[in-house]
Amino acid sequence: MSDAPTTPDMPGTSPMPDWEKRFRAPRVSLPDWAEDAPHRSLFVSNATGTYELYAWDRSTGEQRQVTDRPNGTTDGILTPDGEAVWWFSDTDGDEFGVWMRQPFHGGDDVPAAPGLEPSYPAGLAIGRDGTTAVVGRSTDEDGTTIHVVRAGAAPVEIYRHRESAGVGDLSHDGSLLAIEHTEHGDAMHSALRVTRLDGSTVAELDDTRGGTVELGLEVLGFAPVGGDTRLLVGHQRRGRWEPMIWDVASGEETELGIELPGDVNAEWYPDGSALLIAHSFEARGELWRYDLATRALTQIETPAGSVSGATARPDGTVEYLWSSAARPPSVRSTGGAVVLDPPGMKAPASVPVEDVWIEGPGGRIHALVQKPAGAEGPLPTVFEIHGGPAWHDSDSFAAGPAAWIDHGYAVVRVNYRGSTGYGREWTDALKHRVGLIELEDITAVREWAVGSGLADPAKLVLAGGSWGGYLTLLGLGTQPEAWAVGLAAVPVADFVTSYHDEMENLKALDRTLFGGSPEEVPERYEASSPLTYVDAVRAPVYISAGVNDPRCPIRQIDNYVDRLAARGAVHEVYRYDAGHGSLVVEERIKQVRLEIDFAERYLKGAATQR
Repeated sequence: MSDAPTTPDMPGTSPMPDWEKRFRAPRVSLPDWAEDAPHRSLFVSNATGTYELYAWDRSTGEQRQVTDRPNGTTDGILTPDGEAVWWFSDTDGDEFGVWMRQPFHGGDDVPAAPGLEPSYPAGLAIGRDGTTAVVGRSTDEDGTTIHVVRAGAAPVEIYRHRESAGVGDLSHDGSLLAIEHTEHGDAMHSALRVTRLDGSTVAELDDTRGGTVELGLEVLGFAPVGGDTRLLVGHQRRGRWEPMIWDVASGEETELGIELPGDVNAEWYPDGSALLIAHSFEARGELWRYDLATRALTQIETPAGSVSGATARPDGTVEYLWSSAARPPSVRSTGGAVVLDPPGMKAPASVPVEDVWIEGPGGRIHALVQKPAGAEGPLPTVFEIHGGPAWHDSDSFAAGPAAWIDHGYAVVRVNYRGSTGYGREWTDALKHRVGLIELEDITAVREWAVGSGLADPAKLVLAGGSWGGYLTLLGLGTQPEAWAVGLAAVPVADFVTSYHDEMENLKALDRTLFGGSPEEVPERYEASSPLTYVDAVRAPVYISAGVNDPRCPIRQIDNYVDRLAARGAVHEVYRYDAGHGSLVVEERIKQVRLEIDFAERYLKGAATQR
């Protein structure tokens, strides 16, 4: 694997700043491994300067780049026999395309599912026989369709519905398929159906119950044992995510009673005798082993920080991707080794996070705070708002916030209502008053930051990408006196136009959040759309947008920018030829540099408050 391209520090030249090194340093994802050939793995790396897929033969040590595309590739899966890699081919990041297939050791790419037209992906499961796969598709015209693809035969459609759905998993023997679906119309809470490969139903599990309290389910995987009909399922019956086992043949449900606070996820150990438990609580992550026979829960030792992925290997070891806000990510093993250590420049460390809890209108709000080592407030402060909204900031390494800290800023990240990891009610709270509820929590944290002496009220930057970019524009319009600068990346700017232009599964999510379409509840979309408040914006605004973005499409951003321009508001727009973000390292560095330069230009004259 080659080193990432960098500009060497030569005599007489300025050294590369640490913030750029953090982006350029080679990184790797947690390797996925083939079920029946565990020595063959697939991972993602930015070693060439663009995130691409790599095949790794552990028996020989050989690592080979599988994909090589201008805008990068991250969606791929190994066949269970390890003989081939399936990877998703879209156009310039628009997420609309087809699955391709390439031999593990190299060769020509061929369509993996010939006969299926391009679509947005809606899940994929590949059978152990090497000849059968189940492919999920999503299009504006058809909604979700699921197809069985067999070598030498035309694809057979076995599922179709207007609402969003997706392929969950195939049973070990390939006879049963688990599907997540939202046929009930709530895109935030899936129900489950298990079918045969002819589409006939075997079992149903639905916790939505048609009531006012909706509970979600998710497929975590069939037992990896021949003839075993147990399906590992995530549920929310006790107010947070946790696993249970559902025998789809008998209907028996086995609650595991794992009494850990926060969200609990799980996957099978390869022999089906135990579960690998991923526990997320208050922005940290840890691992446990749950023995199914004895119901014993044993902690797996990991450093303090966040575990963003883990897998149990056939030899009993666990490999996991770990980082903290201060320490760069690495793939580690409970066997004691670093699993993948890419060559080349290492990412410089950053500073640890501090936890802050603030009483807000909907309960206690958790915020993560970083500031330059030894710095005293009040400081120029960036409120870096996460996307999702169903996501959360954690004690994990992030090059973006670290760049601001290197430039003398404090960084505050808020796990507002809508964030995951704090219980179902916290995640679901933003319905109908979309955006406005999140901003109430951000406001409470902002008031703490100023009142505590951390943040200079004249130098507050509201920033974020995707949903965070949406909240940035909404905050600039509804709180025009609170913010000195706004930085919005790939935002929702005009909710009505965004709804009509975005991919179909996001339309379903919007209908769930708002309680209907823009035509059905226009007043809710108007109240939550940044375009409604654009004429009130006073802070200079920087917007970056991918021209091929199917999630936050370009037309609705142009509508917002046109309104800024019409009244001569201070703004800059940067458009780039990709989708919902960039997988090209130099492009990402360029975008961060533009954001920092914009903020520093417009904060320069702001009077520091002491």
